[in-house]
Amino acid sequence: MLQILISILFGIVEGITEWIPVSSTGHMILLEEFVKFDLSRDFLEMYLVVIQFGAILAVVILYFKDLWPFCKDKEKHYIQNDKMSMWFKIVVSCIPAVIVELAAGDFLEDKFYNFVCVAVMLIIVGVVFVIVEVMNKDHKPTVNEIKDITYRNAFIIGIFQVIAAAFPGTSRSGATIIGGLILGLSRTVAAEYTFFMAVPVMFGASVMKMLKFGFNYTPMEAVVLIVGCIVAFVVSLVVIKFFMGYIKKHDFKVFGYYRIVLGIIVLLYFLLR
Repeated sequence: MLQILISILFGIVEGITEWIPVSSTGHMILLEEFVKFDLSRDFLEMYLVVIQFGAILAVVILYFKDLWPFCKDKEKHYIQNDKMSMWFKIVVSCIPAVIVELAAGDFLEDKFYNFVCVAVMLIIVGVVFVIVEVMNKDHKPTVNEIKDITYRNAFIIGIFQVIAAAFPGTSRSGATIIGGLILGLSRTVAAEYTFFMAVPVMFGASVMKMLKFGFNYTPMEAVVLIVGCIVAFVVSLVVIKFFMGYIKKHDFKVFGYYRIVLGIIVLLYFLLR
Protein backbone atom coordinates (compact mmCIF):
# COMPACT_ATOMS: atom_id res chain seq x y z
CA MET A 1 0.00 0.00 0.00
CA LEU A 2 2.86 2.41 0.77
CA GLN A 3 4.33 1.91 -2.71
CA ILE A 4 0.94 2.67 -4.28
CA LEU A 5 0.59 5.84 -2.21
CA ILE A 6 4.07 6.91 -3.30
CA SER A 7 3.09 6.25 -6.92
CA ILE A 8 0.00 8.45 -6.47
CA LEU A 9 2.25 11.24 -5.18
CA PHE A 10 4.60 10.87 -8.16
CA GLY A 11 1.61 10.86 -10.52
CA ILE A 12 0.33 14.11 -9.01
CA VAL A 13 3.73 15.78 -9.34
CA GLU A 14 4.10 14.52 -12.93
CA GLY A 15 0.62 15.70 -13.90
CA ILE A 16 1.25 19.18 -12.50
CA THR A 17 4.80 19.80 -13.62
CA GLU A 18 4.75 18.20 -17.08
CA TRP A 19 2.68 20.97 -18.62
CA ILE A 20 3.71 24.08 -16.75
CA PRO A 21 7.28 25.25 -17.49
CA VAL A 22 8.91 24.25 -14.21
CA SER A 23 10.57 20.94 -15.24
CA SER A 24 8.78 17.69 -14.48
CA THR A 25 12.03 15.69 -14.67
CA GLY A 26 13.68 18.08 -12.25
CA HIS A 27 10.82 17.78 -9.78
CA MET A 28 10.77 13.99 -10.08
CA ILE A 29 14.52 13.79 -9.41
CA LEU A 30 14.09 16.04 -6.37
CA LEU A 31 11.03 14.12 -5.14
CA GLU A 32 13.02 10.90 -5.39
CA GLU A 33 15.56 12.37 -2.96
CA PHE A 34 12.91 12.59 -0.25
CA VAL A 35 10.41 9.85 -1.10
CA LYS A 36 11.87 6.42 -1.78
CA PHE A 37 10.28 3.52 -3.62
CA ASP A 38 11.10 0.07 -2.29
CA LEU A 39 11.55 -1.21 -5.83
CA SER A 40 14.48 -1.96 -8.12
CA ARG A 41 16.55 0.88 -9.56
CA ASP A 42 15.99 -0.37 -13.11
CA PHE A 43 12.23 -0.27 -12.62
CA LEU A 44 12.36 3.21 -11.11
CA GLU A 45 14.36 4.60 -14.04
CA MET A 46 11.76 3.17 -16.42
CA TYR A 47 8.85 4.32 -14.24
CA LEU A 48 9.98 7.96 -14.14
CA VAL A 49 9.78 8.08 -17.94
CA VAL A 50 6.76 5.86 -18.65
CA ILE A 51 4.58 7.68 -16.11
CA GLN A 52 4.62 10.51 -18.65
CA PHE A 53 2.49 8.32 -20.92
CA GLY A 54 -0.52 9.08 -18.72
CA ALA A 55 0.12 12.78 -19.15
CA ILE A 56 0.32 12.36 -22.94
CA LEU A 57 -3.13 10.80 -23.04
CA ALA A 58 -4.57 13.94 -21.44
CA VAL A 59 -3.30 16.03 -24.38
CA VAL A 60 -4.68 13.52 -26.88
CA ILE A 61 -8.11 13.56 -25.21
CA LEU A 62 -8.34 17.34 -24.82
CA TYR A 63 -6.97 18.22 -28.26
CA PHE A 64 -8.05 15.24 -30.33
CA LYS A 65 -9.90 17.37 -32.90
CA ASP A 66 -6.81 19.55 -33.33
CA LEU A 67 -4.46 16.56 -33.62
CA TRP A 68 -6.36 14.07 -35.78
CA PRO A 69 -5.95 14.97 -39.48
CA PHE A 70 -8.24 12.31 -40.97
CA CYS A 71 -11.89 13.18 -41.50
CA LYS A 72 -15.01 11.73 -43.06
CA ASP A 73 -17.68 13.76 -44.81
CA LYS A 74 -20.67 11.59 -45.73
CA GLU A 75 -19.05 8.85 -47.82
CA LYS A 76 -15.82 10.69 -48.51
CA HIS A 77 -12.62 10.37 -46.49
CA TYR A 78 -10.10 13.18 -46.63
CA ILE A 79 -7.03 14.64 -44.91
CA GLN A 80 -7.01 18.12 -43.42
CA ASN A 81 -3.91 19.70 -44.92
CA ASP A 82 -3.31 22.21 -42.12
CA LYS A 83 -3.23 19.47 -39.49
CA MET A 84 -1.02 17.21 -41.56
CA SER A 85 1.32 20.15 -42.15
CA MET A 86 1.41 20.71 -38.39
CA TRP A 87 2.51 17.11 -37.88
CA PHE A 88 5.30 17.48 -40.43
CA LYS A 89 6.48 20.56 -38.54
CA ILE A 90 6.34 18.65 -35.24
CA VAL A 91 8.53 15.95 -36.81
CA VAL A 92 11.02 18.66 -37.81
CA SER A 93 10.96 20.00 -34.25
CA CYS A 94 11.62 16.55 -32.80
CA ILE A 95 14.54 15.56 -35.05
CA PRO A 96 17.29 17.42 -33.09
CA ALA A 97 16.25 15.93 -29.74
CA VAL A 98 15.94 12.42 -31.20
CA ILE A 99 19.46 12.63 -32.63
CA VAL A 100 20.89 13.81 -29.31
CA GLU A 101 18.99 11.16 -27.35
CA LEU A 102 20.12 8.31 -29.59
CA ALA A 103 23.71 9.54 -29.73
CA ALA A 104 24.29 10.54 -26.12
CA GLY A 105 21.17 9.87 -24.05
CA ASP A 106 22.75 7.47 -21.56
CA PHE A 107 25.86 9.65 -21.21
CA LEU A 108 23.82 12.79 -20.52
CA GLU A 109 21.63 10.97 -18.02
CA ASP A 110 24.68 9.66 -16.18
CA LYS A 111 26.47 13.03 -16.05
CA PHE A 112 23.69 15.56 -15.53
CA TYR A 113 20.80 13.85 -13.74
CA ASN A 114 21.68 15.21 -10.30
CA PHE A 115 20.51 17.94 -7.93
CA VAL A 116 23.24 20.43 -8.90
CA CYS A 117 22.29 20.44 -12.57
CA VAL A 118 18.57 20.54 -11.73
CA ALA A 119 18.99 23.49 -9.37
CA VAL A 120 21.24 25.47 -11.71
CA MET A 121 18.96 24.96 -14.71
CA LEU A 122 15.89 25.85 -12.65
CA ILE A 123 17.51 29.19 -11.85
CA ILE A 124 18.95 29.91 -15.31
CA VAL A 125 15.76 29.15 -17.22
CA GLY A 126 13.74 31.03 -14.61
CA VAL A 127 15.86 34.14 -15.21
CA VAL A 128 15.49 33.71 -18.98
CA PHE A 129 11.71 33.50 -18.65
CA VAL A 130 11.60 36.80 -16.77
CA ILE A 131 13.95 38.50 -19.26
CA VAL A 132 12.01 37.27 -22.31
CA GLU A 133 8.70 38.39 -20.86
CA VAL A 134 10.08 41.82 -19.97
CA MET A 135 11.49 42.20 -23.49
CA ASN A 136 8.17 41.11 -25.04
CA LYS A 137 6.06 43.37 -22.85
CA ASP A 138 5.28 45.89 -25.59
CA HIS A 139 5.61 43.52 -28.55
CA LYS A 140 2.61 41.95 -30.24
CA PRO A 141 3.04 38.31 -31.32
CA THR A 142 3.41 37.71 -35.04
CA VAL A 143 2.20 34.08 -34.93
CA ASN A 144 -1.29 33.68 -33.49
CA GLU A 145 -2.22 30.28 -34.94
CA ILE A 146 -0.30 27.03 -35.09
CA LYS A 147 -0.81 26.80 -38.85
CA ASP A 148 1.29 29.99 -39.22
CA ILE A 149 4.37 28.39 -37.64
CA THR A 150 7.01 28.00 -40.36
CA TYR A 151 9.36 25.03 -40.82
CA ARG A 152 12.22 27.33 -39.85
CA ASN A 153 10.44 28.19 -36.60
CA ALA A 154 9.71 24.52 -36.00
CA PHE A 155 13.38 23.57 -36.35
CA ILE A 156 14.56 26.38 -34.06
CA ILE A 157 12.02 25.35 -31.41
CA GLY A 158 13.43 21.84 -31.77
CA ILE A 159 16.90 23.18 -30.99
CA PHE A 160 15.55 24.68 -27.78
CA GLN A 161 14.08 21.27 -26.93
CA VAL A 162 17.58 19.77 -27.16
CA ILE A 163 18.65 21.91 -24.20
CA ALA A 164 15.93 20.32 -22.10
CA ALA A 165 16.88 16.85 -23.33
CA ALA A 166 20.46 17.40 -22.23
CA PHE A 167 20.00 19.17 -18.90
CA PRO A 168 17.31 18.10 -16.40
CA GLY A 169 15.76 21.04 -14.64
CA THR A 170 15.48 22.96 -17.91
CA SER A 171 11.90 21.82 -18.64
CA ARG A 172 11.00 20.61 -22.10
CA SER A 173 7.91 22.79 -22.13
CA GLY A 174 9.87 25.70 -20.65
CA ALA A 175 12.61 25.54 -23.27
CA THR A 176 10.25 25.22 -26.22
CA ILE A 177 7.91 27.94 -24.94
CA ILE A 178 10.86 30.31 -24.55
CA GLY A 179 11.94 29.46 -28.08
CA GLY A 180 8.42 30.13 -29.32
CA LEU A 181 8.15 33.47 -27.53
CA ILE A 182 11.50 34.62 -28.94
CA LEU A 183 10.28 33.69 -32.43
CA GLY A 184 7.10 35.74 -32.03
CA LEU A 185 4.57 33.04 -31.15
CA SER A 186 1.73 34.07 -28.89
CA ARG A 187 1.72 32.49 -25.43
CA THR A 188 -1.23 30.21 -26.23
CA VAL A 189 0.26 29.07 -29.56
CA ALA A 190 3.67 28.44 -27.94
CA ALA A 191 2.03 26.39 -25.17
CA GLU A 192 -0.25 24.39 -27.47
CA TYR A 193 2.56 23.61 -29.90
CA THR A 194 4.66 22.46 -26.96
CA PHE A 195 1.82 20.17 -25.84
CA PHE A 196 1.50 18.69 -29.34
CA MET A 197 5.27 18.16 -29.62
CA ALA A 198 5.13 16.18 -26.39
CA VAL A 199 2.93 13.48 -27.91
CA PRO A 200 5.53 11.81 -30.18
CA VAL A 201 8.47 12.75 -27.93
CA MET A 202 7.04 11.30 -24.73
CA PHE A 203 5.38 8.35 -26.44
CA GLY A 204 8.68 7.43 -28.10
CA ALA A 205 10.63 7.82 -24.85
CA SER A 206 8.09 5.68 -22.98
CA VAL A 207 8.19 2.88 -25.56
CA MET A 208 12.01 2.88 -25.61
CA LYS A 209 12.22 2.66 -21.81
CA MET A 210 9.64 -0.14 -21.65
CA LEU A 211 11.43 -2.15 -24.33
CA LYS A 212 14.75 -1.63 -22.57
CA PHE A 213 13.30 -2.75 -19.23
CA GLY A 214 11.34 -5.66 -20.71
CA PHE A 215 7.91 -6.85 -19.67
CA ASN A 216 8.77 -9.03 -16.69
CA TYR A 217 6.97 -6.94 -14.10
CA THR A 218 6.20 -8.18 -10.63
CA PRO A 219 2.52 -7.70 -9.65
CA MET A 220 3.50 -4.77 -7.41
CA GLU A 221 5.53 -3.10 -10.17
CA ALA A 222 2.63 -3.43 -12.60
CA VAL A 223 0.19 -1.87 -10.12
CA VAL A 224 2.58 0.97 -9.25
CA LEU A 225 3.13 1.80 -12.92
CA ILE A 226 -0.57 1.70 -13.83
CA VAL A 227 -1.58 3.80 -10.81
CA GLY A 228 1.09 6.41 -11.58
CA CYS A 229 -0.04 6.70 -15.20
CA ILE A 230 -3.73 7.00 -14.27
CA VAL A 231 -3.07 9.69 -11.66
CA ALA A 232 -0.81 11.61 -14.06
CA PHE A 233 -3.58 11.45 -16.69
CA VAL A 234 -6.33 12.77 -14.40
CA VAL A 235 -4.18 15.53 -12.90
CA SER A 236 -2.96 16.55 -16.37
CA LEU A 237 -6.54 17.05 -17.57
CA VAL A 238 -7.10 19.60 -14.83
CA VAL A 239 -3.71 21.30 -15.07
CA ILE A 240 -3.78 21.76 -18.85
CA LYS A 241 -7.19 23.45 -18.71
CA PHE A 242 -6.06 25.69 -15.85
CA PHE A 243 -2.74 26.55 -17.50
CA MET A 244 -4.28 27.53 -20.83
CA GLY A 245 -6.84 29.71 -19.07
CA TYR A 246 -4.12 31.31 -16.97
CA ILE A 247 -1.78 32.32 -19.80
CA LYS A 248 -4.62 33.94 -21.76
CA LYS A 249 -4.63 36.64 -19.07
CA HIS A 250 -1.13 36.47 -17.58
CA ASP A 251 2.48 36.07 -18.67
CA PHE A 252 5.05 33.44 -17.67
CA LYS A 253 7.02 35.52 -15.16
CA VAL A 254 5.44 33.83 -12.15
CA PHE A 255 6.85 30.50 -13.33
CA GLY A 256 10.25 32.14 -13.76
CA TYR A 257 10.18 33.45 -10.18
CA TYR A 258 9.07 30.06 -8.89
CA ARG A 259 11.95 28.35 -10.67
CA ILE A 260 14.51 30.80 -9.27
CA VAL A 261 13.30 30.44 -5.69
CA LEU A 262 13.07 26.64 -5.91
CA GLY A 263 16.52 26.39 -7.49
CA ILE A 264 18.08 28.45 -4.70
CA ILE A 265 16.33 26.39 -2.02
CA VAL A 266 17.50 23.13 -3.61
CA LEU A 267 21.11 24.30 -3.85
CA LEU A 268 21.15 25.48 -0.24
CA TYR A 269 19.49 22.31 1.03
CA PHE A 270 21.92 19.90 -0.61
CA LEU A 271 25.02 22.01 0.01
CA LEU A 272 24.26 22.55 3.70
CA ARG A 273 22.84 19.16 4.69
